[in-house]
Amino acid sequence: MHKYIARITDACRDPGTRSALRAGLRRDLDHVHPMHRIVAPWLPSRRHVPETEERAFYLIASMIADRPRHAFATEDEPAETAEETPASSAADGPGAAPAGEGENTQFERWGRSLGHCLAQAVVHSPGRERDMRASTAEARLHLLTRQSAAGLHRHLPATVRYLRQTGVDVDWARLMEDLIAWPANSGRISRRWLQDYYRETDKSRNDKSDREDQNDLLDNAP
Repeated sequence: MHKYIARITDACRDPGTRSALRAGLRRDLDHVHPMHRIVAPWLPSRRHVPETEERAFYLIASMIADRPRHAFATEDEPAETAEETPASSAADGPGAAPAGEGENTQFERWGRSLGHCLAQAVVHSPGRERDMRASTAEARLHLLTRQSAAGLHRHLPATVRYLRQTGVDVDWARLMEDLIAWPANSGRISRRWLQDYYRETDKSRNDKSDREDQNDLLDNAP
């Protein structure tokens, strides 16, 4: 996954490639001809690939490309994992988590879910804007969790654009694995997205309350 995402990101430095990939947003696989030369070599070749898994490869590539040109001219390349080849880039299968040692944290095991990313858009927003972002992020998240695989592919690009506008980076590898696993595990993935969102936003509220209590104690100290 990481190797694929790194190569797609690097390919997007070329304006023609970026345009070809971006044109695939919200289109089915029979109408994305310019994308095939870029994406097809990365599809697993040693097993049958369901169409929903193919669509995940294409959608992720389109959303990565759906950024301004300067994003690719200045950003560092994503970290690459151990050697992979295009044909085996998804060999670990849907829902596979990165290997770890000892007591790994949730994010070391699973990456940053879409729910976590939406929570970050809320948590790091300034003052009065926080309530507005909370309402928008929560509505978007609940809409996505109710979707079929086809509906998710239609609605997800707008949410990714929203996150980009708020300055939050998407964990492409985690999102791609969730898209691949969605047809069989949408309930579990939806639950994790929602849990991550509410866990992060609640933690932020509690931290803010603790800081306010501490400030009150300092202000009232003799």
